[in-house]
Amino acid sequence: MSVFIHQLAKWPSFHWDAERLHLLLTDLRHQQGKLLGKMERLGFALQSEATLQTLTLDVLKSSEIEGESLDAAQVRSSIARKLGIDIAGMVTVDRLVEGVVEMMLDATQNFHQLLTEERLFGWHAAMFPTGRSGMHKIVVGAWRNNLPHDPMQVVSGPMGKETVHYEAPAAELLPDEMNNFLKWFNTATGIDPVLKSAIAHLWFVTIHPFDDGNGRIARAVADMQLARADQTAQRFYSMSAQIRKDRNAYYTILEKTQRGDLDITEWLEWFLQCLARALNESEEILSQVLKKAAFWKEHEKTIFNQRQILLLNKLLDGFDGKFTTTKWAKIAKCSHDTALRDINDLLEKKVLMKTESGGRSSGYVMAR
Repeated sequence: MSVFIHQLAKWPSFHWDAERLHLLLTDLRHQQGKLLGKMERLGFALQSEATLQTLTLDVLKSSEIEGESLDAAQVRSSIARKLGIDIAGMVTVDRLVEGVVEMMLDATQNFHQLLTEERLFGWHAAMFPTGRSGMHKIVVGAWRNNLPHDPMQVVSGPMGKETVHYEAPAAELLPDEMNNFLKWFNTATGIDPVLKSAIAHLWFVTIHPFDDGNGRIARAVADMQLARADQTAQRFYSMSAQIRKDRNAYYTILEKTQRGDLDITEWLEWFLQCLARALNESEEILSQVLKKAAFWKEHEKTIFNQRQILLLNKLLDGFDGKFTTTKWAKIAKCSHDTALRDINDLLEKKVLMKTESGGRSSGYVMAR
């Protein structure tokens, strides 16, 4: 008796209830069109800022889904540099961040190119530049080669009492499995391009072709197909950020679908609803971008030093936590006295204001 969908005789002949999805898909496509139209009216500079914000969020949140935290400033700097966007406060970026960013940018900026085995191997090698995942050495830039007695499984729980949530196809099947997937992905199928993104995500993560990184690469593949659906390399919404918010439901629906039959209506429905929420959340990104642009227009004649420009951009981008003089000195790599002078000058210019708590623990926010 089959346990997982890849063991079914008709795998991977997915099917779904198109009538059940019709209204949801129609509303979603309308929502996408409105967002893209709104962004087109902003002009190139604001579009670039929105794309930078969205891609930064996408990289950070896709890694967070897997329990890995990347440095936001490094991610933002890496993306800005690769896209040729000039931002204040560029920082040194480590190899891991560079690799994850390279993968995401290749997927979304070069969406029109074929997805190939070599391209996927390049993404995987970029993600694991040391050839290790945590403490474990892994096969990098190639399909996994685990032996039959050591199957690729997704498990949870303490040693000896693990719960097996999923077991992937045997390694010997991977060349044929991935050849079938890539042929389908690169061929016009007549399937709505948004639905194709959802199917690609499920199909790839079900094959689980790598030792590690399958979830992040599956989301990059889905984002690549969404870029094809939008017909633009500019990204104004983050599917990964929304999946991060819905992470438990994401894993639940994946497990349920992979243990079901080949009717994937519920998965497609969940994916479309998640995408609709991501489109709604894009309003927050747009609002932040517009607020930032309005601030710099208002203060185009105000004199700021380079440290202050860095500080203000960090606050305008949404600083996480309480912003204090001590934190500013650390970020700007300057003395506490210099940081205090920077902040006092911004207070006098009525650009910053103190939060309610006083003393050495005083915090600062943008003046309303």
